[in-house]
Amino acid sequence: MPGIVPVTISPTLTFDALVAGEDGAPLVLLLHGFAESMNCWRAQVTALSDMGYRAVAPSQRGYSPGARPDPRDASHYHIDRLMDDAMAIVAASGYGDKRFHLAGHDWGGSIAWALADRAPERIASLTILSRPHPNAFNRALQMEDGDQAQRSRHHKAFLEPDAADVVLADDAKWLRERLAANGVPAAAIEAHLAVLGNKGAMEAALAWYRARGAIRGPLGPIRVPTLFIWGDADDTVGRVAAEGTVDFIAAPYRFEVLPGVGHFAADQAPDRVCELLLEHLKAFPA
Repeated sequence: MPGIVPVTISPTLTFDALVAGEDGAPLVLLLHGFAESMNCWRAQVTALSDMGYRAVAPSQRGYSPGARPDPRDASHYHIDRLMDDAMAIVAASGYGDKRFHLAGHDWGGSIAWALADRAPERIASLTILSRPHPNAFNRALQMEDGDQAQRSRHHKAFLEPDAADVVLADDAKWLRERLAANGVPAAAIEAHLAVLGNKGAMEAALAWYRARGAIRGPLGPIRVPTLFIWGDADDTVGRVAAEGTVDFIAAPYRFEVLPGVGHFAADQAPDRVCELLLEHLKAFPA
């Protein structure tokens, strides 16, 4: 069974991580997005450990109480810091220079794409949920029909000074309704709010947006075997950005559409995500 393990990468940064599997087994690092937590990967961590992998799913910078630099200085939450965290967690888990498998959802997908661009030699396989390649996403944002821009409009609201209070108001009503509308089960919503449903964590999570870290220079073509999973009921990622991701992959690529699934696929369709993830890892061993 997965357990929560502290992972310390510096004197001021200790992450809570959902961990399962034998130490020394092939590593799978799983990075969550907003507005969730490491708990979105619980089913996958269990399935991976059952199949002989070591799975580590950290609650990332700001989400873990022991890794929460002052969010009033958004530079603490720039994507380069988040990328550094991920590689340091791999090293602290005992896989310093070893290749590993990488999975990311939403913001965690943004980090994973960037890591695959920065350090392809370290990553045996890449699995992305609900986050198109940044180049495909930015291209869709600029299209005249405005569909992707409309889907992404909440990003601007997150930059407002009172955004954390708005999201958490009335027992986190906005957040609960958003997750529920995307088919996230009630128990999973409570697990995420146990991590994110307080002012300190929410301010830090929103600092990721305020750091503007997702808006980076174009990435090169991805040279890591890639599985991209997208639910066709995703309210924040349109079909154009999802289908356009293929244009930026220079490696074996698999695009899987989950009919009727929303933005939070790991929570809404855990069995199918586990099946696809395990197939991909088996095809491209570390």
